[in-house]
Amino acid sequence: MKLVPAAAISLALLAPPVPAAEAADAGYSATIRRTEYGIPHITAKDYGGLGFGYGYAFAQDNLCTLASWVVTLRGERSRYFGPEAESDDPKPVANLTSDVYYKSVAASGVVRRLLARPAPVGPSDELRRLVDGYVAGYNRYLEDTGVANLPDPRCRGKAWVGPITATDMWNNLLDLSRMVSSSSLKEAITGMAEPERPKPEPPAAAGSNAWALGRQATRGRGGMVLADPHFPWQGIRRFYQVQLTIPGVLDVSGGSLYGTPVVQIGHNAKVAWTHTVSHAQRFTVYRLELAGGHGYTVDGRAEPMGEQEVEVTLPDGTLSGHTLLTSRYGPVLAVGRTGEAAYALADANAANLRAADEWLAMARAGSLDELREAQRAHQGMPFVHTLATDASGTAYFADTSVVPHVTDAEAKRCAKPSPVPGLDAYVLDGSTSACLWGRDGDAVVPGVFGPGTQPRLVRADYVANSNNTYWMTNPAEPLTGYPQAYGKTGTELEPRPRVSLDMIAQRLSGADGLGAPGFTLETLQATLQDTAHGKRNLTFELMRDDLLKLCRTHPELSHEACRTLEKWDGHATLDGEGAILWREFFIRLGRPMWRVPFDPARPLTTPRGLKIDDPAVRQALADAVLFFRSNRIPLTLTPGQAQSYSSIPIPGCTEGEGCFDRVRTGGPLGTDGRYPEVNTGSSFMMAVELTPGGPRTRTVLTYSLSANPASPHHADQTALFSRGEWVTERFTAAEIAADPHLETVTIHEGH
Repeated sequence: MKLVPAAAISLALLAPPVPAAEAADAGYSATIRRTEYGIPHITAKDYGGLGFGYGYAFAQDNLCTLASWVVTLRGERSRYFGPEAESDDPKPVANLTSDVYYKSVAASGVVRRLLARPAPVGPSDELRRLVDGYVAGYNRYLEDTGVANLPDPRCRGKAWVGPITATDMWNNLLDLSRMVSSSSLKEAITGMAEPERPKPEPPAAAGSNAWALGRQATRGRGGMVLADPHFPWQGIRRFYQVQLTIPGVLDVSGGSLYGTPVVQIGHNAKVAWTHTVSHAQRFTVYRLELAGGHGYTVDGRAEPMGEQEVEVTLPDGTLSGHTLLTSRYGPVLAVGRTGEAAYALADANAANLRAADEWLAMARAGSLDELREAQRAHQGMPFVHTLATDASGTAYFADTSVVPHVTDAEAKRCAKPSPVPGLDAYVLDGSTSACLWGRDGDAVVPGVFGPGTQPRLVRADYVANSNNTYWMTNPAEPLTGYPQAYGKTGTELEPRPRVSLDMIAQRLSGADGLGAPGFTLETLQATLQDTAHGKRNLTFELMRDDLLKLCRTHPELSHEACRTLEKWDGHATLDGEGAILWREFFIRLGRPMWRVPFDPARPLTTPRGLKIDDPAVRQALADAVLFFRSNRIPLTLTPGQAQSYSSIPIPGCTEGEGCFDRVRTGGPLGTDGRYPEVNTGSSFMMAVELTPGGPRTRTVLTYSLSANPASPHHADQTALFSRGEWVTERFTAAEIAADPHLETVTIHEGH
């Protein structure tokens, strides 16, 4: 096995020839048809036109969000919003920190080098045309409307709004790949955080649920997919619902992250897929042995650190200069440095623009085999598992994500102490080339594991994931034996993965009260949203009996609180009296107090019970009740009263409690009995049934299509989500044409 430097991933030389470019035409042209809730269906005769229509439609709904993000990607937030204000990054930092980081990305030239490469390392010709068209469509809408006349008050007339470039979009695609690695480590890379408060850990906000159901699990014997990504409800990582069509070439519908011209989670007529964030490693940290000045040693020979100079423009027009250090592995971190050692970040996604081409190829797949071939060809999934199925009813799971090639043996042999406690990454010896990332012969770029090493499972019943490691994808066939860089096996399942697998098991046995065993589109919807079956709180289910026993044996505890929890059915519905009281008690526990500990031989039934002999349990309940009473909040407070988005009540509970379609609020319960607005949770929910007659699909975009508060589509689907309702997707031309709300416009532009 040949060893290569970790940073050499950005210099990969293996790539097939560039595919033939589509014939140049006189200009862009696209038709935009909008159905209920403003959902756009874009049709064009080529990729450039498709991008043009998509960019125009997206700008109509969300120009301000992307315009602000372009300021971020250009490293210009300090200039317009001040250096100390908080950025619009998915993991916010001070604007100056954000600017220094993004200026350093631009100065590195990584995007320029990738654009000079053929596919699959560089973008395909189809993707380049799609991006160029998207930029042209966005700019055309801005030109037609004018900055002073934008419908969104958040950026109307603002000096920071202007045309975008293809470079901006490529930078956005690169940043998406880096979302849980370099881009989440801005303070550690730039040194802009207080030295005693470094924050190198990846953000915990991203998550998801996903099921791919095969022919043995469905009543119709075809494949079904449930997509339930848990992404932010604000900012650039929201999903936009869209259908993209080039007749005879591409016809895909689903959720597309803001500022990207492809569908990340969706389906065509024969294939459906979704993703969940995986536990795999995305980067390693290398300990550098310093050799005086800005040098370090590798194999006994000194190497100089590079210096990267960046300048950020401040509001008064002056420049703020910053020097960042680099190494053969990647940027030298500003944290953990001593007189003898420094630490460098090696990011497996540092030069990954392959993801967008992979999603585009998946969208064209006519079968599960073709989808898998698309993944083998591009190997660009940045940080997610893939779950998919096709009309044949075969269910597929794989962690095809980009993972640094560090074997278990190398991780043990090269291990060094972490510079920061709690850093979830391998820390390796950077003083020897024996600890460089390895290489697989089937990997399209060096330094990462190839498809032959990746965890995967194909079954006829189901595969499922709720951000647990891959090993419990299906309890009937646990996955083991893969490098620990992909995550550990035999570990405790969190409550959310457990409730997910239990929901599937109950439906397959018919024990959930929804009729005969097996999934239909209707029972899939009911499993998630129906008042009697959805919004289950698993920790309450597992601890309820012990809690009530505690109440009986300790009469000094609040009788009213105990009675409220006894009456509650354990579902975090809008009217669930007891749901918020349980959450506040559970939060005060600090950690689950299980009576029966986890047993690796019984991962689906342990841990369980409440350790009521621990005084901390009684104290947590007493403290929760005291908070309610001292603030005159009723103990029967419901989710509908306590949590909302855009003034619309939102059901659900938190991940730690064991809710399947979780919610996360922006902070703790206030003294007024309300949480800050919901900011993360179920986002683009999609249930697809692939039938011989075509796909049957239900969707709901929980925060709605437009971030513009003045738009009629700012919260219309949010109201549906609140009520547990779904949108019946219109996929075929006939279904779209039959919509009484249909609005159609055709746009053209020469180039």
